[in-house]
Amino acid sequence: MPDVRLASSQGRWILLTTVLGSSMALLDSTVVNVALPAIGRDLDADLAVLQWTVNAYMVTLAGLILLGGSLGDRYGRRKIFVIGVVWFAVASLLCGLAPDAGVLIVARALQGVGGALLTPGSLALIQASFRPDDRARAVGLWSGFGGIGAAVGPFLGGWLVDGPGWRWVFLLNVPLALLCVPVALRHVPESGDGRKHGRFDVLGALLGAAALALVTYALIEAQAGGVTVVLSAVGGVAAGVAFVYVERRRADPMMPLDIFSSRQFTAVNVVTLCVYAAFGGFFFLSVLQLQVVSGYSALEAGTALLPTTVLMLLFSARAGELGEKIGPRIPLTVGPLLCAAGMLLMLRVGEDADYVTDVLPALLVLGLGMVALVAPLTATVLASVDVARAGLASGINNAAARAAGLVAVAALPLLADMGPEAYRSAEAFDAAFRRAMPWCAGVLVVGAVVAFATVRRPDPGCRRPECRRFAAVSSPPLEGEPTRGRLS
Repeated sequence: MPDVRLASSQGRWILLTTVLGSSMALLDSTVVNVALPAIGRDLDADLAVLQWTVNAYMVTLAGLILLGGSLGDRYGRRKIFVIGVVWFAVASLLCGLAPDAGVLIVARALQGVGGALLTPGSLALIQASFRPDDRARAVGLWSGFGGIGAAVGPFLGGWLVDGPGWRWVFLLNVPLALLCVPVALRHVPESGDGRKHGRFDVLGALLGAAALALVTYALIEAQAGGVTVVLSAVGGVAAGVAFVYVERRRADPMMPLDIFSSRQFTAVNVVTLCVYAAFGGFFFLSVLQLQVVSGYSALEAGTALLPTTVLMLLFSARAGELGEKIGPRIPLTVGPLLCAAGMLLMLRVGEDADYVTDVLPALLVLGLGMVALVAPLTATVLASVDVARAGLASGINNAAARAAGLVAVAALPLLADMGPEAYRSAEAFDAAFRRAMPWCAGVLVVGAVVAFATVRRPDPGCRRPECRRFAAVSSPPLEGEPTRGRLS
């Protein structure tokens, strides 16, 4: 039975450890986009390299995050968390020292492996360490500090890029890890789940990651054409089919397919795919638009996006409460439509764009849409399955969002006819950006239609999420112990 009090010295150290660890991954998801133009200039890289700089990390993270959580249950959550922090820091160091684009992309993929080990563990350590009556407050503090990190991330990333250089966006993780690891080893108690004795679904995890990687490669390189692209697309589809076959046949799958027998769970995950595909494409391209076309510095571009995060920090909890009163259908319909309107308003952002009159209105509308939908979406995911599988449902939803984002980053430049050198030309990039935003808005409208047609109010008494303040834009929050269920 967990027996640590939040008010105790050990409790504060545990909270610090989990905040530091999760902040490494959270900062990475918010600052790297700001650095992309500088990375491209320094490494003389084309647009495909910038896409892979984002997606190499997302491929391994999305493919392995469920497996990473189950490793913590089996071998010790603190142990796997610490390994993840060290792994992430070493990969970050390799990113910061990368002499060329190839090394950077490989290092980013390794970063994703570290992220898959530490991300599930940070919140699971809180759940496993604190007394039940302190747990909700500890999760709230962890979430609040994480939100502050998400708000500071773009500002910090822009300052680093304009100052010491883009490499420090990655090197910053090293001192965080040097602080986090000894505190974790000294103050965080080990925990695990001795009841779990099944086999790890390593094959399922590898097939899932392979499907994402091959499809991503085919989309990024599609404009070049050739046999390799065709083989990658076919291989990606084959790996996806094999993943479904393996998960259906295994006695202890990483992702039990019977969880999708819940119509509500399936519907909300379709909405998740639409919403986070649009978010992934928007935040990838908008930072480039502000720097390449509007002439913003990295610091100005990173700071420009803060309103969305601030709005989520301030109002997500209230949006969650409203969703509980009126049901999720209206928030999950209106939220994507507001986000779509915000993205279409970004079409006003061009050369010499004024922040107050051109950029800010779009981000405020987008932020209000995100506030309306993210908390109710998470609550609906958890309420659509049995309490015992809430963590599993949250983990699947989180992985789906990340997968949607990486596919969008790969596909959107292709759909918008954005050439490999487009980001070097303000005129060419602006034209492609104006073709891309309607695609993002259209996907959000599809999500709104799906939500309106399929999402219904959960049964009374369904599980409510403990994490009520959301600021990350790359994925919905993980709930508690994301490996609860048949994950190991």
